[in-house]
Amino acid sequence: MTQTGRLQAIADRLIGAYDAAAFVEPITASLPDFSVDDAYAVLAEIEARREAQGWRPVGRKIGFTNRTIWDRYGVWQPMWAHVWAHTVQVAEYGQARLPLGGFVQPRLEPEVVFKLKAPLGPTEDPLEVLAAVEWMAPGFEIVQSHFPGWTFRAPDCTAAFGLHGALIVGTPVDVTDANRADLAARLPVFAATLSRGGSVVDRGIGANVLDSPALALATLARVLGGQPQFPPLAAGEIVTTGTLTDAWPVAPGETWTSDYGDLGIAGLTVRFD
Repeated sequence: MTQTGRLQAIADRLIGAYDAAAFVEPITASLPDFSVDDAYAVLAEIEARREAQGWRPVGRKIGFTNRTIWDRYGVWQPMWAHVWAHTVQVAEYGQARLPLGGFVQPRLEPEVVFKLKAPLGPTEDPLEVLAAVEWMAPGFEIVQSHFPGWTFRAPDCTAAFGLHGALIVGTPVDVTDANRADLAARLPVFAATLSRGGSVVDRGIGANVLDSPALALATLARVLGGQPQFPPLAAGEIVTTGTLTDAWPVAPGETWTSDYGDLGIAGLTVRFD
């Protein structure tokens, strides 16, 4: 089989697992030479097929930006994938409900979400990053793993839709000339709290996410600069920047809430059905 044929076959397998909400063996279990570059080639194939089916990309998710969980999952680098119009839900008044049917081993991640008002190229300056941002908001990304036991390597999870299941976006706060410097200073140090049923289950700080959610966004812009097969970040995209805490398993009947401390954005509440 040619390399192109092999990558197309992997795309077939991953799409089949997604559509059937089924488990699949990690790609690297049978193809140990499957690389991150190969994974992005598979992801490009999957996303092209999904767009042909009518899926509409509205932004990106960045995964594995939280260095505190790298050892736990055996993944030591960030990855990204598109989010889609039908996978993104806007919470009304900070409240949302989400059915978990169709997700495989779902987990919840509290994140900071940005919406771009201008293209963003490579930069390491958080003020330059925020100058391209229209607003920021709280977010819950629901991630899922079609690989049993959440056991995989970086190429596996990159190819598998970036583990993206859904994204809930809360009430946005505008990023302006007046508050940009203050937000750039707060983003690395604010404390986030994640609770289930009123009991705190985890805490994290902004610096967990590649030193700041703004710098996680900068990392994505830099990575895309080396991936001409994918479009660069553009105005209008929403980008969720990675979990501030560990990713926590969720189940129907549970209610989860987040709090963003002194960052200046309201938290979210989601009930799972």
